[in-house]
Amino acid sequence: MIAAPWNLGLRPPAPGCEPGTWRAPGALLAAGLGARLRPARVVELARPPYELEAQPATRIRNGVTLREHTLRLGDAVQAALAASRFPVVLGGDCSILLGSLLGARRTGRCGLVHLDGHSDFRHPGNHDAGTALGAAAGMDLALATGRGELLLTHWPQVGRPLVADQDVIQIGDREDRAVPPVTRFTARQIQRIGIAELGERVITFLERRGLDRVWLHLDLDVLDEHVLPAVDSPGRPGLDFAQLAELLSTLVRTGRAVGLDVAIHDPERDPDGTYAAPIVDCLASAVTPLTTVETLT
Repeated sequence: MIAAPWNLGLRPPAPGCEPGTWRAPGALLAAGLGARLRPARVVELARPPYELEAQPATRIRNGVTLREHTLRLGDAVQAALAASRFPVVLGGDCSILLGSLLGARRTGRCGLVHLDGHSDFRHPGNHDAGTALGAAAGMDLALATGRGELLLTHWPQVGRPLVADQDVIQIGDREDRAVPPVTRFTARQIQRIGIAELGERVITFLERRGLDRVWLHLDLDVLDEHVLPAVDSPGRPGLDFAQLAELLSTLVRTGRAVGLDVAIHDPERDPDGTYAAPIVDCLASAVTPLTTVETLT
């Protein structure tokens, strides 16, 4: 388990204020996630400083700091994989995807299952970077597929991109803006076909692409705002906790998933911890196939 307590990829929720997602790893651990998952090791990365003003030579908020900490997260993920472990990265905001994928890609090709209520595909080709600083949490899929500033798209040992368009499947987008050129199942499509059928189609996609290794990115705003409002951008329609746990466990059970990152829970929107408990239950259920295999071996 790797705790990445940062909020670098988000805009300030109010003038002079930092986003609260950096508190999420601590809140989930306090709610019992460590006890439920029983990780072989817990790695706690330092909390990076959040800057309200633009940094030099980048139009991405906290871009310079984000690159530095992405490299550190990549090292931690790579070390976990080298030890034949399944890293669970607790964020933080969606920019943790970059470090997670970077660590996975250092040992070869890796696909991406991107579970998110938004496409996170903003880049200079579809918005004006000159009018406002870009927020990496709304750009993570674009950056991962090599679109945007070299600062966050070109990486040592890997180059660019972290993942090819053809090796990405995006699940849960409830908007039609900035549609990425990847395989997609929107929130409304999922309502029509159901979770079981969705799982089968995702597995078929992985098999067809010959993807033996795939990273799972989970932005918790893929959940409907009725079941989880304590996120940066709640919305509807979305999954419920049971559906999310079923889908994740189905993907983990294939043996193709090499790791999971979890992002966007904001404990400042959940001061009494009401929503931390069902998140912990969901994640524990999702990785049950891993603990079962470990027990058998």
